[in-house]
Amino acid sequence: MLGNLFLHSVTVALLCMPTISAAQEKVAQIAAPGAETQVELVLRSTTDIDVLQPIIEAFVAQNRRISVIYEQWGSNALFENSLAACAGDMSSADAVFSSGVHQMIDLVNRACASAYRSEQTTALPASRRWRDEVWGITKEPAVIIYNADLVPDAEAPKTRFALLDLMRRPNSIYNGKIATYDIEASGLGYLFAFMDSLEATTFGALLEGFSRINTVATCCSSEIIKRVSEGEYLIAYNVLGSYVDSTSADNIVVIHPEDYTLFLSRAYMIPKDGANKAEAALLLDFMLSTTGIRLLKERNLFYAETNDVSSLPQSAERGIAIEPTLLVAGDKHRREQFVNLWRSAFPQRQYAR
Repeated sequence: MLGNLFLHSVTVALLCMPTISAAQEKVAQIAAPGAETQVELVLRSTTDIDVLQPIIEAFVAQNRRISVIYEQWGSNALFENSLAACAGDMSSADAVFSSGVHQMIDLVNRACASAYRSEQTTALPASRRWRDEVWGITKEPAVIIYNADLVPDAEAPKTRFALLDLMRRPNSIYNGKIATYDIEASGLGYLFAFMDSLEATTFGALLEGFSRINTVATCCSSEIIKRVSEGEYLIAYNVLGSYVDSTSADNIVVIHPEDYTLFLSRAYMIPKDGANKAEAALLLDFMLSTTGIRLLKERNLFYAETNDVSSLPQSAERGIAIEPTLLVAGDKHRREQFVNLWRSAFPQRQYAR
């Protein structure tokens, strides 16, 4: 069975702080049983190993000469590592797969990627590929979640306006009980917040509401989901929906905001100095194949409209396009301004580490 393909996993450290010296969070080697490995493909990714493992297992079962060294990283640390590899200061991955899409656009713009074209890549819509050097693989919503045991369904915020109303209540039970990503620790959190600032007329009011209600800025999807399930937080904003769906927490309810829901496509890049570019391209084509998309859907990494309990209208979908306009998000001056604005809503004492 494919579940037996997982050969080796070493947990190194769970890291949320973005430093270039930080090691990978986890490392795993995945190979087909009994196969004689000829190529070790190094894949560095922000996706939890447990989530992507069945897809990698299916790939190595189909390509038995290849084993995959899977390194799990935080998005900021992976970006710094990829920059260093591009400069020749450390060894390069063969493939990079990141939720920090704006960071991947930056890497491509710095000439850190290899170009590749195939039937699968050219079939992607223009919004999910750029310069034949970076490709959007998944389709994952940014959602609101709440603890159904502690939040009445009538109060569940189905829009940002409803969330604002909750945060404006005097003596609110939600004081200190709402969470979102720490945008300084999470590249994904930064991207979602930045896109909100461009998309939402409510963004300024949201920051004001977050400050008023002592919202907690913290790291990591799995941590936020766990704490909502346990009741430490009652509501979480802008959580990656694919991770929520992959948990077994029965008391978590997912809301796709009806005013608009952001959708992320995790980006795949073949670094210019990777030793196994042909094999990295094989993995890319596999993930974009009919089999790959089916497996992505099974792991909740590709939004299936027919399973959407919120009946989100297509007009409310806001895909984050893989395009050079995302370079604005990574501009140093613009980032500093945005982070300073965010800090005004989240005094340092409120940050959970």
